[in-house]
Parts: sequence; structure tokens; C-alpha cells
Amino acid sequence: MKLNSTNVENNIFAKTRKNFIITTILCVIALPIILFLVLYIVELLDFQWFYDMYPDFYYNIRNVFYSIYYTHDLSIYIFIFILWCIPIICISLIMYKMLKKSFSYITELENASTKLLDKNVDYIQLRPELSDIADKMNHLKLEAQKNERLAKESEQRKNDLIVYLAHDLKTPLTSIIGYLELLRESPDLPIEQRVKYTNITLDKAYRLEELMNEFFEIARFNDTKIVLMKKNLNLKLMLEQIIDEFYPLTNDQNKKIIINCDNNITCYADPDKLSRVFNNVIKNAISYSFENTNININVSYTNDLITVAIQNEGYTIPKEKLDSIFEKFYRVDNARKTSTGGAGLGLAIAKEIITLHGGNITAKSENNLTTFTLNIPK
Repeated sequence: MKLNSTNVENNIFAKTRKNFIITTILCVIALPIILFLVLYIVELLDFQWFYDMYPDFYYNIRNVFYSIYYTHDLSIYIFIFILWCIPIICISLIMYKMLKKSFSYITELENASTKLLDKNVDYIQLRPELSDIADKMNHLKLEAQKNERLAKESEQRKNDLIVYLAHDLKTPLTSIIGYLELLRESPDLPIEQRVKYTNITLDKAYRLEELMNEFFEIARFNDTKIVLMKKNLNLKLMLEQIIDEFYPLTNDQNKKIIINCDNNITCYADPDKLSRVFNNVIKNAISYSFENTNININVSYTNDLITVAIQNEGYTIPKEKLDSIFEKFYRVDNARKTSTGGAGLGLAIAKEIITLHGGNITAKSENNLTTFTLNIPK
């Protein structure tokens, strides 16, 4: 519900006026009566101890009391009352104006806060004394707009990806059904033909499995919070194990992974999560590199930091797309191929895991050489 700022302001001022009127009346009427009663009690009871301790002050009180109590001239009373009221009323008015100005700040801030999410307002401007707050509000507004834009882009990419994967699910499934029906309806096929159709069916089934895994990957990435379980691990041993897993893929494409890493480099990290990072980045390098080329992995380190550079030779990624490749569900346009196009989650997951480890990952692409650099605290 949108607040009416005018009503808010009127309510605040109404309560303030009411409180000031009550306070002023008490000061003007109640305090003189209380003071007079005190003077009367002092005179009536004749506090000898008070006289002994403060004789001068005692006589001054008596003189004030007698001058008021025994004066029967109404004009004197009116004059004294006016003298009493003037400073109290002046002080009350000054304080009221000061508080009213403060309330005007509150009202202005309340009005400005409604503009934070107003798409029709590009810039929030406040009076000069509130310029620092205005700058912070404008910064928050820009951040909110940026986050909203990124969320919409991510959601759109996700929707596009689901449509793309759904279409690709149908393609291998249709082929599998077609070849299986052909094998069933043609029992007299030559053995060579039967083997050929069986292999094609198996390849399509593998592709279907990959696509299903991508769907599950999307669900896991959206619903699961990554928790690290760190321990000391040998980095070269981990990289060698991952490279061995990719041997069938690289061998088919006549590609080779070359690693340059000292034998005793260790780091304190989550082995399962970190292996997933290297797996995703290396798989990306293999998928988008030219055939008959090498993927180079160079590991260097200092006392506090380990740097892993994974370089492949492939089409140059445009500079304007380098920052986006780490966003989930993002894929470079030429990655939309049935054979290589993934869910666009591999690099996003890698970045999240590296960030949780306190490191970072960057990409550089020029002259058909793409390098992913991972910095991991040692």
C-alpha cells in the first residue's frame, strides 16, 4: 500500500502541536501554582532549619511571597503573568520550529524512499543538507535496477535454454525410436547394417543422457547451496586424474592436454568441489577448441596464491561477452550446437566455487587463444 505523505506529515505535525500546547499550558499555569504553593508552605510551616542554613535565600523567598501574596493590585498579577508567559512561549515556539524542520526532513526522506523503485524516476534529488543521503539512495536505486535487469536476463536465458534443451531432447529420442523400429521390423538385416544402426542408436541414447543430466544440473544449481569441506590436496595429482578422464574425448578429436605443474604443489581446498571447477573449465576448453590442437595447463604459485592458467586454441570470444560467460545459463552464440552446447552452467558453477574458496577466475581471449586464469589461495 502506498503511503500518503501529506497525511503522514499532517499527523506528525498535529501530534507535535498537541504536545507543545499541553506542555506550554503546564508551564504557564501549573508551574506558577506549584511555585506559589511551595512558597506558601515554607511561610506557613516556618522552617527554622531552612532559615539557619540559608538565611539570605530564606528572606528572599519571604519577600517574593509577601510581594505576591499581599498585593491586591490586579495589574501587578497580570504583569507578572505576562513576564512569566513570554519566555516560555518563545522557547516553545523556537523548539516547535526546530522540530518542524526536522519533521520536514523526515517527510522529504519518506517521499524519496517511494522513488527508489519508481521506474519513472531516474534520479533522486534532496535539499543540499541531505545530499549525502541522496547519493546513497541513488546508488541503491542503480543497484536495484542493475539487479532487476540481470535477473530478467538470467530468467530469459534460462527459459530460452529450456526450450532449446526440450527441442534437443526430442531429436535424439525420435532417432532412437526410428532406428529401434527399423531393427524390429527388419530382422533379416545384414549384420553390418544391424551393427551400424545399433551404434547410431547408442550414440543418440548417450546424447539423450547428456541432455537429461543438464536438466538435473539446472535443478541442482538453483536449489543447492554449495558447502565446502576443505583438506590438503596434491594439485598435480588431481589435474592428472581429471585429464585421464578426458582421454577418450581428446583422442577422438586428436587433441592433447599438456600440463606444466610441480609435483609437490598442495593447497587447502574442497577436493570434490575444486575438481568440479577444473573439470568444467577443461571440458569447456576441449569443447570449443580446434581439432588437432593442444590444451595447455600451466600452474604457478607464490607463498599465498596458486595460479592455474588453462589455454585452448579456438574461435576468439568477443570482448563484450567475456564478462558474461560466467553468468549462469549464458552461452556464446556459436556454442549453440547439439554436439557441444551445454546448459551454460559449467563456468558459472566454477566461478561460484572459486569465489567460496576466496579466489577468482578470469577469462582472456584474443588471436584465437582463450585463457582461463584461476587464482586459488594456497
